[in-house]
Amino acid sequence: MNPLPNAWAIKHRADFCAVTRRPFVPGEYFYTLLYHGADGYRREDLSEEAWQNRNENIRPFSFWKSRYEPLRQKPAEPVPKENAEELFRRLMASDNPPASACYVLAAMLERKRVLKQVKTESRDSGSQVLIYEQGTTGDVFVVPDPQLRLDELESVQNEVTQLLQKATP
Repeated sequence: MNPLPNAWAIKHRADFCAVTRRPFVPGEYFYTLLYHGADGYRREDLSEEAWQNRNENIRPFSFWKSRYEPLRQKPAEPVPKENAEELFRRLMASDNPPASACYVLAAMLERKRVLKQVKTESRDSGSQVLIYEQGTTGDVFVVPDPQLRLDELESVQNEVTQLLQKATP
């Protein structure tokens, strides 16, 4: 059973404070708050001022501090191809993401410094989820830790390799 049904995709980082509506300035620190409800995860990005004035009785599922940098426009690829990050995004957005493959792809992308693990949270069921943020877009992904055993790694690595080979033209 999937511990996080269809609630994996979280909107990307905002360019302005959710409370004051003031645009963030490059280099400014802000806080990201994740709330978990019946409809899934909800993200709020707050300025330092809004963070200081928030209602501390309303507790987010998770939060962290980041530095705001505006998105850079990247040139269009002449022949689009799916790379590991695109495969990871596609799998995470699917109805029933393969937890082990998503976990391995997230680890690969973390090693390449595409994703940054910002938190590890425990669920009520005793399982853990890893919270990753994509550095340039601010997109957040909640990846269940499948608690892989060493004897399972090779088959998961083969699965990810096959998915990547199918994804590239």
